Amino acid sequence: MSDFDPETTCKKITHFIRSYAKQSGTKGVVIGMSGGIDSTLTTYLAVKALGRENVLGVIMPEKSLTPAHDVLDATEVGDILRIEYSVVEIANILDSFLYSIPEVVDSEIVATGNLKARIRMSILYYYANIMSRMVVGTSNRTELLLGYFTKFGDGGVDIEPIGNLYKTQVRKMAHYFKVPKHIIDKPPSAGLWAGQTDEAELGLSYEQIDNVFSELLDKNVSKEYVINRYGIEEKVINSLLKRIENNRHKSKMAPIAPK
Repeated sequence: MSDFDPETTCKKITHFIRSYAKQSGTKGVVIGMSGGIDSTLTTYLAVKALGRENVLGVIMPEKSLTPAHDVLDATEVGDILRIEYSVVEIANILDSFLYSIPEVVDSEIVATGNLKARIRMSILYYYANIMSRMVVGTSNRTELLLGYFTKFGDGGVDIEPIGNLYKTQVRKMAHYFKVPKHIIDKPPSAGLWAGQTDEAELGLSYEQIDNVFSELLDKNVSKEYVINRYGIEEKVINSLLKRIENNRHKSKMAPIAPK
């Protein structure tokens, strides 16, 4: 990935956003802003593509879980870019769901985390519907390949502008846009349960995962080469490839039974 050019990539992505907005006949975009690097970069790109007046940021914290600094980082980005943004607290919405479902299991943190992601998706589409706008996703290529997103949650969007950028490339693009350093350096987290971080859950750093994927998927080199060059065990590489295969369904329409 040493030949990655942020300026050229910026032109391609902003052209993509403008073209798709024109093609869809929408009047702008809605973006969920978490205060993390992915949503921040996506917002910068959308503003560059469409102008700040056509971008709405929606910040959706959960009280008692979302760190205050994440909300402050998201509002800081909104203020830097001078876009309109709204803060929607989701705890009461989540409580209404959990109160209404008799079979709720408190220990099922993944199921509850996915419910939170789907609540946020519904909020974004409400804004998009009333404003005649598109919902812009903030997932990067590493996450999409791994299926590290919630189906019909943060995966429920109209377009994915940074969906072809590995996480390490997202960081390079963020430096290109001069995104605040404390946002770039923040440990990535979906923020769906206490103490959750992406890299701890995945078991590898994003840099290690990106090295594996860029070599195996983009350059078609052998697993032996990757093992020798990066010192990553074969069973770890196999688990990443298996995860890709197991999660392909997340990026496809539901199968339809034949006639």
